[in-house]
Amino acid sequence: MNAEFTAEELQFQQDVRHFLEAEFPKDIRAKVNNRIRLEKDDYVRWQKVLYQKGWAAPNWPQEHGGTGWSAVQKYIFAEEMARIGAPEPVAFGMKMVAPVIYTYGNEEQKKRFLPDILASNVWWCQGYSEPNSGSDLASLKTTAVRDGDHYVVNGTKTWNTLGQYADWIFCLVRTDNSVKKQEGISFLLIDMKTPGIKVNPIYLIDGTPEVNEVYFEDVRVPVENLIGEENKGWTYAKVLLTHERTNIAGVPRSKVRLEKLRSLAAETPDGNGSTLGDDSLFQKKIAEAEIQVLALEYAELRALAAVSVGKAPGPESSILKVVGTEVAQFIDELYMELAALQSLPYVPDQFSTGFDGEEIGDNGAAATALNYFNNRKASIYGGSNEIQKNIICKAVLGL
Repeated sequence: MNAEFTAEELQFQQDVRHFLEAEFPKDIRAKVNNRIRLEKDDYVRWQKVLYQKGWAAPNWPQEHGGTGWSAVQKYIFAEEMARIGAPEPVAFGMKMVAPVIYTYGNEEQKKRFLPDILASNVWWCQGYSEPNSGSDLASLKTTAVRDGDHYVVNGTKTWNTLGQYADWIFCLVRTDNSVKKQEGISFLLIDMKTPGIKVNPIYLIDGTPEVNEVYFEDVRVPVENLIGEENKGWTYAKVLLTHERTNIAGVPRSKVRLEKLRSLAAETPDGNGSTLGDDSLFQKKIAEAEIQVLALEYAELRALAAVSVGKAPGPESSILKVVGTEVAQFIDELYMELAALQSLPYVPDQFSTGFDGEEIGDNGAAATALNYFNNRKASIYGGSNEIQKNIICKAVLGL
């Protein structure tokens, strides 16, 4: 797309690139390049660098600390972040609960919560899914019963990502059982230090406790932590999910991964005296992925244009989510094909901070299977792709 940039946009691209080259911490960059898992401090430290520059929240309205960038500038920024390997902000605060707060929260809530989210002083997590309420989220059972100036919350949330680090959780809770299930849900902000909250880790196939179950037993939450109106939480939740699904598309990351894939293919023997970079079938697969990413890129730009004028992404966010995750998983498969036998060793510790053993495989190939299996979840979280296709049929195609 560079040929379509104006002179001002090209200058902006250079400014962003120079800033990232100078300010992206070298130790975090080394971790990314060596596929070492980032820790909470890495994310927070980098986000605070962006905050000091005024670039922490490109999609926020300017009155709350956003950049005021155009859709193209946001696109350029995301491209340059992906190019250098800089991690995006953990989405739960910056990209998910914050839009709900600045759209539906009262002025006191905006003043209380938004500055700390912007400065990465507070780590947020999500309380949506439950053991028996995933894709059918509106069937959730966690209750919040009014008791004077508090709600008393009881229930269980699951697949809670990185909740072990969280200071606060935003939760969907049932406040009315006598109405249609979507109409009896409210949106609560809960301090994770409140008595009665217990976090249990769920270990994934790569050996990491990335997700958790969170238990609430008679947890007292002040009424002022209710966002918007009681029993209107389903409306707010749908807005949050459109932001989440747009973010999941991950076009810049997929583009960078494809560039690296081509480079690695040119160095990988095909067993017949040549390389996979010269293998017509493998090149055809890469080209198919590149075509899908290009189409997705233009769809994402349209969504960014809507967000840039203060609107929530529409049902097109479901298209971005479906295609973006399917393309990313296809790219995972190509990396697996490239790594071949070197993807077989199960050495998750090799990609943790402080590992001092013998490294196995070339170019981080031993992480390929770990990434492949972990990323299978992408077509499920944020609303499974099957459910997204139903949304597309109804809201986009009118079927």
